[in-house]
Amino acid sequence: MTESVLSPAERSGIIRDGLAVGLATGAYGIGFGAVSVASGLSVAQTCVLSLLMFTGASQFALVGVVAAGGAPLSGAATALLLGTRNTLYGLRMAPLLRWRGWRRVAAAHVLIDESTAMAVNRPSVEGARLGFATTGVAVFVLWNLATAIGAFAGEAVGDPRTFGLDAAVGAAFLALLWPRLKDRRNILVAVLGAAVALTMVPITAAGVPVLAAGGVAVLVGVLSKRDDPTEYPGPDDVAGGHR
Repeated sequence: MTESVLSPAERSGIIRDGLAVGLATGAYGIGFGAVSVASGLSVAQTCVLSLLMFTGASQFALVGVVAAGGAPLSGAATALLLGTRNTLYGLRMAPLLRWRGWRRVAAAHVLIDESTAMAVNRPSVEGARLGFATTGVAVFVLWNLATAIGAFAGEAVGDPRTFGLDAAVGAAFLALLWPRLKDRRNILVAVLGAAVALTMVPITAAGVPVLAAGGVAVLVGVLSKRDDPTEYPGPDDVAGGHR
């Protein structure tokens, strides 16, 4: 990757794309805020979760387990399992961005699917850095703002069953899963995971079926000898809700 300086047109294009992705992804935080409050978390807990955890799929996993009556520890374990992919992103992005010190620490907090996608295919280090930073910061700011809006709105609604919000967690998981069902292996993992989870629901505590289903994905990943084509999403994938 080169160290070439970006032209004004290239710079403005990268910034425009990053802000567009941030707007589209950040708006989904409204759904998380409402779902989290409906699951029993307070507005403050919901907002802190988005500030500190900041990885959508893991956040939905945690509140989903809590909503089902599971222990917070089970929810945290499920969230950690889903968040391990960010570690793989870090292995790819560290030598690409070449940041050190506080910049590297700050970058780790906004290391998500979208920021990775907007950096990984850039032909220069400066382009990769600008795409990563613009997208990551845009998503972070808008996601947290939208989370607060959704949390306050969800609290104002009251009983989540009144408007069907008790089913929102399941709907959110389906929305996160659906864009990834483009590969035969992913479809197989989804079917096996669902079968394992449904089998364990009557005989285990809440939260355990989700962990078991996640274990299926880990097992398939370990046994598989080919790369997952969606492991590092491209710019065209970011609108699919991979976070």
